[in-house]
Amino acid sequence: MAKFKLDEIDHQILDMLIDNTRVPFTDIAKKLLISAGTVHVRVKKMEDAGIIKGSSLTLDYKKLGYSFIAYVGVFLQNTSQTKFVLQRINEIPYVTVAHVTTGKFNIFCKIRAKNTEHAKDIIFRLDDIEGVYRTETMISLEESINDKRRLMHDIFNAL
Repeated sequence: MAKFKLDEIDHQILDMLIDNTRVPFTDIAKKLLISAGTVHVRVKKMEDAGIIKGSSLTLDYKKLGYSFIAYVGVFLQNTSQTKFVLQRINEIPYVTVAHVTTGKFNIFCKIRAKNTEHAKDIIFRLDDIEGVYRTETMISLEESINDKRRLMHDIFNAL
């Protein structure tokens, strides 16, 4: 597939969609002084090129009672167990992210819990997975940076 070239209008459309994936194309069009059809066509082209992959919803986990965040490094007895362990981790809904990594840990997870007691139970569930040698946990005190725009703007400026 040929490389898709983004222009400034595409950048602005993406900027607005990052802020709110549900913003109507007519609102984007009004702000950019272009037609809603143009916005639709450009978004479709970015989807077809794989630049836009679906859309997502951001939940306020604090308001849902899951304000406790911890990161758990998982050490495996053997790296050959990675796929099996990931399948077991996937069965724990409170593990919201899992990465296979190099370095200190074999797998690095983000968990969301109601409180420390709940987090302890989740971590113990991770520890109990066959093939897990041990875990190491870091508690998040505060999410200080979660900005999807900064990287996107840097990528645009580099193009």
